[in-house]
Amino acid sequence: PAQTEQDQAGTNQCGGGSNATSLCQNVYLNSVTDFCLWAPPEPTYMGVPSSIGETERIEVAWCMRSGYGTRLIPNGAITGAHFVQTPDYVQVTGVGDLTMLNIPSGDEGGELDPHGADGNGNPIGGLVFGETFGGLQQYHEWTNFMDYQSFCFRACKDAPMAPLYCNHVYDVLGCDWNMPGNYDAGTFENCMGDSTEPMGIYVNGGTTTTFSQGDPTTPSAHPAGSSSDCSTFSTIS
Repeated sequence: PAQTEQDQAGTNQCGGGSNATSLCQNVYLNSVTDFCLWAPPEPTYMGVPSSIGETERIEVAWCMRSGYGTRLIPNGAITGAHFVQTPDYVQVTGVGDLTMLNIPSGDEGGELDPHGADGNGNPIGGLVFGETFGGLQQYHEWTNFMDYQSFCFRACKDAPMAPLYCNHVYDVLGCDWNMPGNYDAGTFENCMGDSTEPMGIYVNGGTTTTFSQGDPTTPSAHPAGSSSDCSTFSTIS
C-alpha cells in the first residue's frame, strides 16, 4: 500500500532509483555500503529548525545507494560506519556530518522506533527491511538514534527476544548505552559478531534485574559483543 498508518506524512510505495525530494519511509539495512537512516525531510519544520525531537513523526529515508526510491545520503556525510551481523540482529553505528541530512547543528537528537507513543511508529508508517537473514524480509522490531554527528541503527530478526534486543524505552540514553559498538571515524567495515546483552537487563549471580529509565542510578552499558571476520573499505561515498 501507499501508506501503512493513518496520518502518515510520507509513503511506503517508493518505486526505484532515488529522488532528492522523496518522501519514502522505507529503510533498508544490508551492509556498510547499503544502509539507510531516518532524518528530516526539510531543514525547518513549522518555522523552527528540524530537530529530531520536532520531526520524529515525519522522518524520511536517506540511503547510501540508489534503487529504493529514497533520498541519497550525500557523499562525505558519513565519515565512519561499522555494520555488524549477529545471530539476533543487524546493527550499523557511525559518525558524520549529519547536518547534510537536515539535522540542525548541535541537535542532540532522539530515538526512532516502530511503536511511538500511539503505536503508529516514529516516523508514522516507517518500515524497515533487509536481506541479511535470507531473502528480503521486514523487521518488525528496530531502534534508531540520530543526532547531528552520530547515528546507530539496530534491526532485530523476528523472534521472541526481538523486543528485548531492540528495546526502545531507553530513549534518553543514546547510542553508546543502547548500542555499544565501534563509532570510530575514518574506517568503514562489515563484520560478523556476537549479540550484545539486551539493553537494560542485567544478570548477576543468577538474579536478573531490569533497569527502568529514571531510576536513581543508571548502570553501565553492556560491553559490545565481540566481532570477527571483518571486511574493510577505504570509503563508502
